[in-house]
Amino acid sequence: MEHLQQRFCVSERRAFRVVSQPRSSQRYISMKAGKDAALVERMVAPSIENPRYGYLQVWALLGREGWAVNKKRVQRLWREAGLKVPASRVRKRRRLRGTSENGCSRTRAEHTNHVWSYDFAMDATEDGRRFKVMPVVEEYSREFLALEMERSITAEEVVEILDQMFAERGGPAYIRSDNGPEFIAEAIKRWLAASGVETLYIEPGVPWENAYLRRLLSAGCELSYWIGRCLLI
Repeated sequence: MEHLQQRFCVSERRAFRVVSQPRSSQRYISMKAGKDAALVERMVAPSIENPRYGYLQVWALLGREGWAVNKKRVQRLWREAGLKVPASRVRKRRRLRGTSENGCSRTRAEHTNHVWSYDFAMDATEDGRRFKVMPVVEEYSREFLALEMERSITAEEVVEILDQMFAERGGPAYIRSDNGPEFIAEAIKRWLAASGVETLYIEPGVPWENAYLRRLLSAGCELSYWIGRCLLI
């Protein structure tokens, strides 16, 4: 409004009349900042004393002290004041399973159905959509027992695949795998234990300890050959 007055050399009343605004709209001074100052100050104090407090804990504390304020207002003021709960520095580390003793060079298959191994490989179709491949190998004979392909294969679906294979040819004494989430899931471990199959988890970060499976994949069973027969394409 000051710009209009200076640019056209008109009075304040005239400038307001031209832009169709009441003069009170430009003269209004918000009292909200001063009104909330005491409340924000009281919110900051417990957040400093207890850094893990969020706005809900502070709102409950204010209520116990007699402040008549709702939680949405506390949340708004909390954000405007830049208050936040610091991220926790303690991260829960996944307990890694597996040891080199379970690798194929130390625990060798001695007869048929002694040791099976399975793993996951990833690839994508021409449209860029990814899918999983789960091969299962009988290590003594180097026979491919299964090569499952799906967009997603969960631990429960792994159980279904193994259950069908066990019903057709019997289960192994051991099954070797890496520490993938599907293979260390409780559903898999419980089912294998109930089936009398022991797990051989290889050492994390050492994929060559499951070498029989990877060797067969790279030697004669390239993914492109199997993808050509897959309905996923």
